[in-house]
Amino acid sequence: MKVLLTVHQFFPEFSAGTEVLTLSVARELKGRGHEVRIFTGFPATEALTDQERFDQYHYDGLLVDRFRHAYVPMGDQTSKIEIGYDNHLAADFFQQLLKEFQPDVVHFFHLNRLGTGLIEKAVMAGVPAYYTPTDFWSICPTGQLLRCGGQTCAGPSPDAGNCAVHFAANLLPGRIATLVSAIPDSVSDSLVRLARSPRIPTVSFVGEVRALDKRLDRNIRRLNLLQAVIAPNRMIESLLLRNGVRSEIMVRSSYGINLAQPVVVRERRLHDRPLVLGFIGTLASHKGCHVLLEALQQFSSREVHLKIYGKQTEFPEYVAKLHRLSDGNESVTFCGTFSNDDIFNVLGGLDALVVPSVWNENTPLVVYSAQAAGCPVVASDVPGIAEAVTHDVNGLLFAPGSVIGLQHALARLIGEERLLEELSANSMPPKSVSVYVDELFQIWNSSM
Repeated sequence: MKVLLTVHQFFPEFSAGTEVLTLSVARELKGRGHEVRIFTGFPATEALTDQERFDQYHYDGLLVDRFRHAYVPMGDQTSKIEIGYDNHLAADFFQQLLKEFQPDVVHFFHLNRLGTGLIEKAVMAGVPAYYTPTDFWSICPTGQLLRCGGQTCAGPSPDAGNCAVHFAANLLPGRIATLVSAIPDSVSDSLVRLARSPRIPTVSFVGEVRALDKRLDRNIRRLNLLQAVIAPNRMIESLLLRNGVRSEIMVRSSYGINLAQPVVVRERRLHDRPLVLGFIGTLASHKGCHVLLEALQQFSSREVHLKIYGKQTEFPEYVAKLHRLSDGNESVTFCGTFSNDDIFNVLGGLDALVVPSVWNENTPLVVYSAQAAGCPVVASDVPGIAEAVTHDVNGLLFAPGSVIGLQHALARLIGEERLLEELSANSMPPKSVSVYVDELFQIWNSSM
């Protein structure tokens, strides 16, 4: 079988959960004798012509076709927002790729900056197409369902006025941005409806507002062309159904991880040593590492050590904030990144993994890896995580963004004898990537 996998970004430059999932599935398929090809995106910083935006490379024995995108006019489009969710240039290239490779199946893992137009191209070519959403991107332009200031968001308002306010606030200085963010949805929706009027000149900002207004309907219409949408948890399933995805194409299947690597067993009784915590993930504000550093200020280096794993160059302003928060704290170590093949070695050096996300986190793959390693998880109590982590059974949950709540959880790990051992013993291995691919084949075969 020929399988074309599509993801918004890929190795070697990008190695977060979605990329790891895509690579794991590709390796498993290839190991079973299938021909696998990957289509991905990459943020280009240099000026490129339309023809220069596509190239190829090999990674881990896989042929990767790459679209070098940017928020600049390209092809026949000028709207930066539209280019992010409906890129005509990427869709036209994808159409040619389908003709050349002639896949039996297309499976999308993420479409940011590539666009849902790729779905239409697959359907037009008669290729069965499937989608595994790994965040909220198809509904929310930022993929995070967060308003400016960090408040959770239920999704676009009826006319996407709240999305327009969010984007406008991001372009404005702090105090003005705060005022703009306070505009009620009813008012912002009215402004969007006004922007639809043909009497309003299509200046740049008006064009972007119109693009936001069309985004959700266009994405949902295209998702409904798919053979199946494979939701990893109830939260994403509910979100997609609530926004119009057809229930008959919805399937739920949690992610699988590579369990072939040897697990490093760790003695998790503290005795007279510090509690060793780890943060593993993107060093971006929505991942909440700052909450963990603020919580650590209550503890001495004799009580807690923290290892922070993540790329420090992606969000330099936020990383600088993390360094300021940890300045002078000898118990904090910034460890950089590591190969995903070393995940169990890293987890074997921790007493507990902390996942302090301040957004409605989808189930992070690192949580499943921690459970496979018997490493207790201390995490924000959001639906995507709470489906995998049961409070006081295989981990501890606390209110998202709550420094006090996290401090209380860490104090329990330090002070309650055998708690770490009990949580570790209750960590059951998750689904393997082999079983996950078996499930994908069942879905592919049943809907072709």
